[in-house]
Amino acid sequence: MEYNEGLKYVTLSGMEIKKSSLSLKTKTFAVGPLGCNCSLVVDPQTKEAILIDPGDDFERIKREIEEAKAIVKFIVHTHAHFDHVGATEAAQKWTKAPTLLHPNDRFLWENVTMQGKFFQINLKPLPPWSEDLEDEKEFNIGGHIFKTLFTPGHTPGSCCFVLNDTVFAGDTLFRGSVGRTDLWGGDFDEISKSIKDRLYQLDGDTKVICGHGPETKIGVEKRSNPFVHL
Repeated sequence: MEYNEGLKYVTLSGMEIKKSSLSLKTKTFAVGPLGCNCSLVVDPQTKEAILIDPGDDFERIKREIEEAKAIVKFIVHTHAHFDHVGATEAAQKWTKAPTLLHPNDRFLWENVTMQGKFFQINLKPLPPWSEDLEDEKEFNIGGHIFKTLFTPGHTPGSCCFVLNDTVFAGDTLFRGSVGRTDLWGGDFDEISKSIKDRLYQLDGDTKVICGHGPETKIGVEKRSNPFVHL
């Protein structure tokens, strides 16, 4: 998936604030053996950026950051399964950006080596993350606001990130599917509630960048997702 332009406006407290004439640029690319979708979102004017789910292949991630001339301000995680955090330590050391995770996924973060063994992959322990994610936590990238949605179910600490007409859904919602709930801390009732109460309340034209595989739209999933429907 190549760069896609975001909106030029954001609404805060009922006021529409115009951004620069250059829209945000998003590049999403699969990394690692399980094809985790890592996203780099960059403001072309300030070059400020947010990195979402650096799952593996730090050299690829570094190359994308360098090519975009991006200044990563935050490294955020939709959840702490090993395939979404594998390059976090290297990315943090190189960018000096804070890493953020919801604390309900602490047990997964602290047991990433165990997770790897389950999939016959050798991984080393991760250092502590920098800051906790929480529901409604916001991030400012060049004046554009990302908002955190707490969406437990795939894991106890799963989160999504909303930017105008796009939601970065991690492994909560997929095209025609939902995140598996048979791994550590998964709960189908919780993921169903998160999707219905949080994601399906977004505008139907909202683009969904999933944690794996192709993107979709909220309206499409509301109408046709066989696992969770209104």
